[in-house]
Amino acid sequence: MRSFLISFAAGVCYLQMRATLPGTEVLLLLLTLLLMLLFLSRVVSRPQFKIPTLLACGAIAGFAWAAYCAQHYLADALPKDLEGRDIVLVGTVHSLPFRFPQGVRFNFAVESAQIDGKPISSIPSKIALSWYASSRAGGILPAEVQPGERWQLAVHLQRPHGNANIGGFDYEVWLLEQDLRATGTVRMDDEACAATLGAGGPLCTDNRRLAPFVWSFNNVVERARGWMRDRIVAALPDKKYAGVIVALVVGDERGVNQTDWKVFNRTGIGHLIAISGLHITLIAGMCARLTYALWSHSFFTRAELPLLLPAHKAAALTGVLIGFIYVLLAGFGVPAQRTLYMLAVVATAMWFGRLASISHIACIALGVVLLLDPWAVLWPGFWLSFGCVAIILYATMGRTLQLQTDASPAMQPRPQRWLNWLKMEGRTQLSLTLGLVPLTMLLFGQVSIVSPIANAIAIPLISFVVTPLALLGSILPAPLSGWLLLFAHFWIDGLTQVLTVLSTMPGAVWMAPVPPFWIFACALIGTMWLLAPRGMPLRLLGLIGWLPLLLNGPSHPREGEMWATAFDVGQGMAVLIETPHRRLLYDTGPIYSPEADGGNRVILPYLHARGITKLDGMIISHNDNDHSGGALSVFAEMPVDWVASSLAFDTAIVRAAPEHRRCVAGQNWVWDDVHFEMLQPAASSYESTKYKPNAHSCTVKISIGTQAILLAGDIEAVQEAELVNSIPEKLHSTVLLAPHHGSGTSSTLPFLQAVKPQIAIFQVGYRNRFHHPKPEVYERYGDLGITRLRSDDAGAINVDMADTPTYSEYRVAQPHYWYGR
Repeated sequence: MRSFLISFAAGVCYLQMRATLPGTEVLLLLLTLLLMLLFLSRVVSRPQFKIPTLLACGAIAGFAWAAYCAQHYLADALPKDLEGRDIVLVGTVHSLPFRFPQGVRFNFAVESAQIDGKPISSIPSKIALSWYASSRAGGILPAEVQPGERWQLAVHLQRPHGNANIGGFDYEVWLLEQDLRATGTVRMDDEACAATLGAGGPLCTDNRRLAPFVWSFNNVVERARGWMRDRIVAALPDKKYAGVIVALVVGDERGVNQTDWKVFNRTGIGHLIAISGLHITLIAGMCARLTYALWSHSFFTRAELPLLLPAHKAAALTGVLIGFIYVLLAGFGVPAQRTLYMLAVVATAMWFGRLASISHIACIALGVVLLLDPWAVLWPGFWLSFGCVAIILYATMGRTLQLQTDASPAMQPRPQRWLNWLKMEGRTQLSLTLGLVPLTMLLFGQVSIVSPIANAIAIPLISFVVTPLALLGSILPAPLSGWLLLFAHFWIDGLTQVLTVLSTMPGAVWMAPVPPFWIFACALIGTMWLLAPRGMPLRLLGLIGWLPLLLNGPSHPREGEMWATAFDVGQGMAVLIETPHRRLLYDTGPIYSPEADGGNRVILPYLHARGITKLDGMIISHNDNDHSGGALSVFAEMPVDWVASSLAFDTAIVRAAPEHRRCVAGQNWVWDDVHFEMLQPAASSYESTKYKPNAHSCTVKISIGTQAILLAGDIEAVQEAELVNSIPEKLHSTVLLAPHHGSGTSSTLPFLQAVKPQIAIFQVGYRNRFHHPKPEVYERYGDLGITRLRSDDAGAINVDMADTPTYSEYRVAQPHYWYGR
């Protein structure tokens, strides 16, 4: 069984790494082969044949099952010709809504759809919607939607699309896993009416609630989660860590401040700030113990309940039931699922009087998780969750037995029993800390050095104090609930202060590039040797396997090379220029929300994945949010030597910059034989009030040998003409970052003829509201024989500027079947 389940997981992993899905014919062939192998395994009983057969069966079954699920989910797709159309939907609010200052986000289960009053059937069954406040003066706010309500909504939809960058979050596969096959926005009533005024359009009265609640199992669960979240928020108004309490009770982590997440992750306790396996085991165990005690005494009545059902069976049933309810509140995350399935297997073994080894329990949980969610292998939580179990099983073999055989626990004095328990827990924690280093570096590119201390404080406090208080406070009547929640918040507040001190200590986090697989494999083998069971000689030699990991440094261009990486930040600009020893960031992408921007969502994850810990310079071309939106986030986490911009001196970015200099034409410098020259703006342009911020865009030409890249920001036709008329000889470049994202007011023919680029990069958002690049401008580049690269289609674009420039596109270099390419 264990062989089959482990190979089943391997088959699932292989499918998720593929760029394409197998066809129906291939799946039928695999199913036939699987049946034949299963038949042979029953007929031939030789062990040397049976185990390889089970391994092959498991791999085929895992691959075929994951492929079938992917095909099934992908088939429920939004047709491309319906993107951006006015559609009227009827359906129910399918998830816990997330409210933020600009509006609300929620999942919507579609029941019916119409276009121009005519029903259509090609809308996906579940979609992700955002409902923003009206942009018009006096416009109405989004309604207070609640889980389970039936609504009629006027929407604009688009197919799943996310930014594609190294180290970034893959939004597209997350949507696939959630079976959300379209995203969209709700059109506000005043905007919809204005768009159809005088045409008798159907949108003027479409956004309305049709029913207060529609009964279904999912809706009951989500409404209960919403009720508990609302009680917590109401009891903790304006409390800083109310979002943490919500995360611990209902698993909704969206209310936790990004600054707090930084502290939690740097101290290695991020796994505790949600409903984790530890919390579920604790609560289920407490309830099972209580049930056992009460059932044994028949609840202090004369009912003689143990004669009807043994107390240990009643306790097992209660533990699983409480664990199931808690996992539902958690939103059914992978760590929670794993714990629930393990509890269920243990309870089943107890119920039928059959003991099962922990390895059997873990493998069954592994199989059930992947059977229900084949995409779980793509997320760090899966590997950390099962990795912890595997490390504990491997590292404690022969050690717990030694502690238990020193003397019978019942014969030992209590202080000795406590000392043995502390020894065992200390060894387990040390084993986990060391054992997870290779995996943590592979997943995140960093390891918290202070995590053992932080976890030693946080685990007992959160598990035994904060979580029980928060759970009781969310269900008990007022005013008792308010007191309990305030007490829980008090402990979280104190814990966070301690963690903040730990996170700011020198060397609190070890950061390095995400290692290639061979380095990870060496470190893993070394770790297995280091944590080997008692009796294995020279275990410290396992540290030799860590040497490649410890010596792994950031990659960089060779002498005579320069790299340019145009990030996929949506509708915005951000380009990283790298020479053999220096790095310059040109623009920082847009602002997505009050806590998310191109800096913390795209640029910093990329830099961390590469092991880059410093920027030698930064240029912010101008003040538009799609160019400067991520600057403050980068400043907060990454040392920057100097910043050049065309921003006013009183802006927040200039005040926060470590050393600021104003962009002025004529500035130049050389890094590693790479020549940088500022072509615009002229110093006199800052005195004029007739220009928009676009006109002041810092325009930089970066040259290495005979190759050059021109970064033109958002300059428009007037500035292009000034460059062509004043310094045409300096414009010729191999690569051009298309001015103003390819707008209709830029990329004039004389300018393109003067630059003569071989490659043009358009940094644009998918289906952006400006319709960049304009079709006529895009065609102009094509007519001149210029290679055109779009970030909305290619993802991040990397250009290697050597003797002959070459480029790579992220979605081509890292192909996945869910990209649809």
